[in-house]
Amino acid sequence: MAEATGEIYSLLVPLGHARLLVPRTCVAEIIAYQAPAAAANAPAWYLGTISWNGRNVPLASFEGLCGQPTPAASGRSRIVVLHALGERLDAGAHALVSQGFPQLLRVGPDVVRPDPGYVVPEADPVLCRVRMANESPLIPDLERLEALIADETNA
Repeated sequence: MAEATGEIYSLLVPLGHARLLVPRTCVAEIIAYQAPAAAANAPAWYLGTISWNGRNVPLASFEGLCGQPTPAASGRSRIVVLHALGERLDAGAHALVSQGFPQLLRVGPDVVRPDPGYVVPEADPVLCRVRMANESPLIPDLERLEALIADETNA
């Protein structure tokens, strides 16, 4: 029914000082936080790898990718495992740290509006920011995000 009305099931993913709005079909699973196996000589945003379904999946901090400090993990932290869009990641997935449990919601053109006042910093893996009710979540550039993670994973 959501497809017939132009609505998309999405997840509102809490970050340190923002939220991401991600289509539900891009999310493989939400799991409890686990400390990653650190990667040598990696940038601060590349947290390492986690074990998921028998695979080593790269874990990143979205805040770190945007040049912000990476929040410390807490009891509320979760890991959002995302399906890979391309074939550069051997695991077929990558993951982001969430600072709470993502919220499932349906969004459509009557709920979400572009935020024309927001200018995306050039280095950030963000397509845009939108306005919906009392929220202004970021829409991540999933292709660029995956490319950055794949570049670091394969380095």
